[in-house]
Amino acid sequence: EVQLAESGGGLVNPGESLTLSCAASGFPFHAYQMSWVRQGPGKGLEWVATIPRRGVGPDYAGSVKGRFTISRDNAKNTLYLQLNSLKTEDTAVYYCATDQRGTVRGRGTQVTVSS
Repeated sequence: EVQLAESGGGLVNPGESLTLSCAASGFPFHAYQMSWVRQGPGKGLEWVATIPRRGVGPDYAGSVKGRFTISRDNAKNTLYLQLNSLKTEDTAVYYCATDQRGTVRGRGTQVTVSS
């Protein structure tokens, strides 16, 4: 059974940073391309970033490119998302997922950006 557990969310001021983690189990993590998706208040799921199996050549949504960095540690079965220069519009529940649509995802971690 696929299990994904996100952590690291919180309340921050605009311009600050956070690091999200996702502990994966129940499937061969190293064999999967992994993604982060998010859902803002009153909005649908939005793709944020994807990282290939070996971590080379990640892809980002235009709204986060240059501010967010996706990475992975296959030895630790863990996915990361570094969020820098946070904006109020980044407020959302962030999920790690085994696909870009977020069909299989964890319970999420809340990120709130507010002054």
